[in-house]
Amino acid sequence: MATNTPASTVTATPLTKDDSNFVMEAAKGGMMEVQAGQLAQQNAQSQRVKDFGGMMVTDHSKANDELKSLVSGRLTIPDSLSGADQKHINSMKNMKGKAFDKHYISMMVEDHQKDVAKFKKAAANCNDAQLKTWASNTLPTLQKHLDSVQAIKKGM
Repeated sequence: MATNTPASTVTATPLTKDDSNFVMEAAKGGMMEVQAGQLAQQNAQSQRVKDFGGMMVTDHSKANDELKSLVSGRLTIPDSLSGADQKHINSMKNMKGKAFDKHYISMMVEDHQKDVAKFKKAAANCNDAQLKTWASNTLPTLQKHLDSVQAIKKGM
């Protein structure tokens, strides 16, 4: 007969303060990447920038969904951007063409440099095994994003 598996108690384990902080930063950053990527698909002039924005929407939506299910029942992730992030997105809505491309690509280089560093740290230091694995598995995608956006910036 089936009994309760120990895994069910593992998923209910509360997150440490550091792990919770990482989750919140990753969730907020992921939402920002998706919304900015959607804007890039609409407002960018360069097809490479539009395509990069599409990749952000796809990859970060997937990572956000994985993170939500991973911490479900242990931590509530916000479902909207912070005031400052929303203000930034709103100001980007007024940018078009080359001005948008330049701003967005610079923002993405800076964001992904920070993201790669945070995820490397989390992959090494998270106390929660599932979160540690998720950070490790997400890291190559973030590195690919950083490499791609740096190549786009060089070509501008």
